[in-house]
Amino acid sequence: MKPTVIVFARAPRLGTVKRRLAREIGDRAALRFHTATLTALVRDLKRNRLNVVVALTPDRARVRLPVPAIHQGHGGLGQRMSRALSRYRHVALIGCDIPEARATDVHAAFRLLGSNDAVFGPAADGGFWLIAVGPRRPSDLFGAARWSTEHALADTLGQFRRHRVGFLRTLSDVDTKADHDRAALCTFPIGRHSPAA
Repeated sequence: MKPTVIVFARAPRLGTVKRRLAREIGDRAALRFHTATLTALVRDLKRNRLNVVVALTPDRARVRLPVPAIHQGHGGLGQRMSRALSRYRHVALIGCDIPEARATDVHAAFRLLGSNDAVFGPAADGGFWLIAVGPRRPSDLFGAARWSTEHALADTLGQFRRHRVGFLRTLSDVDTKADHDRAALCTFPIGRHSPAA
């Protein structure tokens, strides 16, 4: 069966996305950024022949995108990601707020899974923007990971200490106005695409 990439996303709704960023640039600008990066990423993944699913929260949300959607369900971030990953044997899960992430990164992750049990895309802030796993994986993928801290990747890697792990390039997510201004220089045209919620 073809490997699947899950785009993990909050439904684009005013006042509910990128809240830390919104405090600096406003709710509408944060929504435009979120919508544009989500749409551009999904289109890039689909154009590059990947099997793409979007995992949305909240569960009743709907977004018009050219790929199927599943619901994240209840629970904390680790629980919701574990639930999404458990649906597939060979799978990558990627965040939607990394403007520099590309389909080529996901293809690289699946190639690395040929010789590893898991692959991570490290984030510059100590988290990670992608996780890919094959069938040999810990029963508890994330344990007590300290999300939204510089310890998130290190904590998660502790769960994989008996597994072979590969790494992709380090990228940055967008949480501040400075991040947003830097991201505006990347290839994806922030603010151009607008899927309807």
